[in-house]
Amino acid sequence: MSMPAERFATYEDLCRVPDHLVAQIIHGHLITLPRPAPKHARASSIMGGKLVPSYDEGNNGPGGWWILFEPELHLAPHILVPDLAGWRRERMPSLPDKAYFELAPDWVCEVLSPPTARMDRADKLPIYAEQGVPHVWLVDPDAQTLEVFSLHEQHWRLDGVYKEADEICAPPFDALQFNLAALWA
Repeated sequence: MSMPAERFATYEDLCRVPDHLVAQIIHGHLITLPRPAPKHARASSIMGGKLVPSYDEGNNGPGGWWILFEPELHLAPHILVPDLAGWRRERMPSLPDKAYFELAPDWVCEVLSPPTARMDRADKLPIYAEQGVPHVWLVDPDAQTLEVFSLHEQHWRLDGVYKEADEICAPPFDALQFNLAALWA
């Protein structure tokens, strides 16, 4: 007696998920989660608020980036939705016309929460490495930490761990310095 073949989730499956959920396809499995809790959403919003003016808009900073909240990434067979992602404009001169991105970002920021931390670390980090994302930041509002990783020979190297009210100046955004305390308020 043979077992039925496992059915992998499709983009059509993802599109049928109600809007109040965040949907991703990881290793062929449809993963749905509720929208972020306030502490998580605030940390993501503040992080974006620190980076967008200098890097996306180019105000008092180097510019040269697109930085977006919750972009839908189509990376090989996976569909991921990081909290924040950024592309250097030299690699992606204009935004795509589609509702998703097929070009891997140059930077990803995942804001960890109890329901997502394991998935962000064990499933998504290896996918980001396989796809050649050079920089990943992991923000943990509960532990009040920021871990900064860079990709070296397809493996993550921890460049720094910042906590509580530390001043941060970290790649790829090391032209900007800011205090982490605002993320935890």
